[in-house]
Parts: sequence; structure tokens; C-alpha cells
Amino acid sequence: MKPDLLSRKADLIGITGSVLCLIHCLVTPVLLMTTALLRNEHLRIGFVSLDYAFVGVNIVAVYFATKANGSSAIKIALWGFLVLFAIGILLEDVNESFRLIGYLASAGLVMTHLLNIRQHRLQHTHTKLSR
Repeated sequence: MKPDLLSRKADLIGITGSVLCLIHCLVTPVLLMTTALLRNEHLRIGFVSLDYAFVGVNIVAVYFATKANGSSAIKIALWGFLVLFAIGILLEDVNESFRLIGYLASAGLVMTHLLNIRQHRLQHTHTKLSR
């Protein structure tokens, strides 16, 4: 993907990554308890380690979403939610509260990416009207 295209689609990539992570985190415990397929240690570790892939996707999405011109409040919120998300995912085995932090931060990333999309559309509309 070209950097310019990535910058334009960063919010959609971030939303998709966060929503998929939420689904993955909610479904994984059920699958681990009910499916014989995930009792295989290699498959289970691979499925559970998808968490780190979601952190990576969100890092790239937030970087490119904040690289473009935008509100400093949205930039701070995106990076803040990303840090909380990464901490929640990395430390979820330490304490149950980190899992909740990860869920809330993922939802915060989705909402902030949506606000960023709205902000870009409003700026684009105002730019067209002022010409």
C-alpha cells in the first residue's frame, strides 16, 4: 500500500483492527473451552497470539491517521487509547482488569477513529466551500 493511500485509509484500518480484536477477544475463551480443535497447543498459541497482530495493525493505523493534519485532541486520544490498548493486551494474563482496559481502549480507538473520519470530512467540505 502506498503511504498516501495508507494515510487516507488509516482510520478504516484502525476501526477494522479494533473491531476484529474485540470479536477475537470475546470469542477466544468460548472456543478454547468448547472446541477440540484449539486443544492442540500449536493452534491455540497461534490463535491467542493474534492479539499481538492486532496491536501491530493498530500501531500502523494510529501512526498514519495522526500523520495527516488533524485535531491535536484526536491525535492525543488515538495515541492514548493505543497505549492503553497495548498495555491491556500485553498484561491481560497478569490481572483480569487489564483485559477490561484492553476492551475499553479498543472501543475508544474505534470511536476516536470515527471522530477523525468525521473531522476530515468536515475539513474537506469546508475547504470545497471556501474555494
